[in-house]
Amino acid sequence: MTQISSKKHSIGDRIFTIVNNTLLALIALACLLPFVNIIASSFASTQEIVEKRFILFPTTFSLDAYKYIFSTPTIFRGLGVSIGTTVIGTILSMILTAAMAYGLSRRYLYGRNTINFIVVFSMLFSGGMIPTFLVVKSAHLIDSYWSMIIPTAINAFNLIIMRNFFQSLPDSLEESAKIDGCTDLGVFLKIMLPLSLPSIATISLFYGVAYWNTYMSAILYINDYLKWPIQVLLRQIVIVSSGMQGDNSVVDIMPPAQAIKMAVIVVATLPMLIAYPFVQRHFVKGAMLGSVKG
Repeated sequence: MTQISSKKHSIGDRIFTIVNNTLLALIALACLLPFVNIIASSFASTQEIVEKRFILFPTTFSLDAYKYIFSTPTIFRGLGVSIGTTVIGTILSMILTAAMAYGLSRRYLYGRNTINFIVVFSMLFSGGMIPTFLVVKSAHLIDSYWSMIIPTAINAFNLIIMRNFFQSLPDSLEESAKIDGCTDLGVFLKIMLPLSLPSIATISLFYGVAYWNTYMSAILYINDYLKWPIQVLLRQIVIVSSGMQGDNSVVDIMPPAQAIKMAVIVVATLPMLIAYPFVQRHFVKGAMLGSVKG
């Protein structure tokens, strides 16, 4: 009876695995096809884009859209702004988040519960767009690259995840280091940070994607189009190429407009796709660390 039941159970496991893998494959395909369409459309000719609504492989291969994009310094300038903002913002955010998370994870910190409450409260209630704008203006950050970094330097959710990770580490590590004469800063830099590399890699990816996709902050705080990041330039290209009213001094869209829009999307997305494989092996482990213990 045991062998029969185990055999039935194994057949059921196989059926479940097949059905599960089939559903996951369909979901993955549904997520992948739109992006494939964007890439294919960026290489397609104007006639093919007009004739076909959905393209998976262009019959007429064309690089006109990419030649036009990279023939103007506007895209390079926007990419430079986005790359600089992403790199500097991610580094600054990780320094501030890791330092604050480690401090809040220490049970002997005076006022720890009050600060934790303020952090959680900020996740539920924010100051709003107008008060935030007034604060940024009072700090003389209008038309400054820092206006896209400082207001979002610390994300409360990322802070809580990292704090919980530091809390999950045994207290004996800190006690042993202090017995050997290590300071609090030394414990943080030499012991805690090396042990938290998976968490750092994952949260850095969160911050990097957020800074790369910066849009609203640039719209609100950046008036000089020379300082616009790539996402705002993408919006301007879509507006102008759609025949709507826009600033033609920034971009002058020439046919094929649809292919140019698709090419800009590819250019704006490609850096994140290149960076993701380097932290992908840490992603699952880092996302789960500190997510259970409160």
